[in-house]
Amino acid sequence: MKQPLAYVHPDAKIANNVVIEPFVTIDKNVIIGEGTIIGSNVTILEGARIGKNCRIFPGAVIGAIPQDLKFRGEETTAEIGDNTTIRECVTINRGTASKGKTVVGSNCLIMAYCHVAHDTIVGNNVIMSNSVQLAGEVVIDDFAIIGGGALIHQFCHIGSHVMIQGGALINKDIPPYVKAARNPISYAGINSIGLRRRNFTNETIRDIQEIYRYLYLSGLNNSDAIERIEAELPATKERDEIILFVRNSQKGIIKGYI
Repeated sequence: MKQPLAYVHPDAKIANNVVIEPFVTIDKNVIIGEGTIIGSNVTILEGARIGKNCRIFPGAVIGAIPQDLKFRGEETTAEIGDNTTIRECVTINRGTASKGKTVVGSNCLIMAYCHVAHDTIVGNNVIMSNSVQLAGEVVIDDFAIIGGGALIHQFCHIGSHVMIQGGALINKDIPPYVKAARNPISYAGINSIGLRRRNFTNETIRDIQEIYRYLYLSGLNNSDAIERIEAELPATKERDEIILFVRNSQKGIIKGYI
């Protein structure tokens, strides 16, 4: 259903049952899946790919060109998965030649005034509270929850099932399953409440806690802690995910609280 006061480029591919409210602008080379609702004054620009049953609230801008001086007009995309809610005045820029796309996954809630910069990859079931700002080429894994006003530096990697304090300044990687808080941002325990809500067993939660005791409470450096974890703790999906994350970290993981 398209309101007569909305503009939709004739080359845009819009499913039949998409709701488009007044004063929406939809550019060429846009695809929008069925069941999605586009609120008034939303701007969807070239390269946007929006999934099924999304809801985009007034003032959001999806697919604007990157705020990156290296951008040379290359054809890139900004992709949003199914069942994701984009609240008021969110901005999601499309990619550059670096990765070619910016992605927000399925079943996400991106609250008002958040910014997702070029080439950032946001996983599924992620919650970003009001005014979270993601710089370019950030990676956010599934089920992460980021408190309002958090600022995340370019190239940072946020692990799965992480809970981040509001107002945090983040310039290091945050490994999976933890809470990150204080200033400077630090390890503050594991996200046990979130894990229980997602049906992790008590045994699995205890195993994760033990892994982080080696990393943050043993006095060992990360390399030695990982060696001890591999030698002394049983192999599990969660153990191997944490080890891989720490070993692959380009910016280094956050420190323990001092």
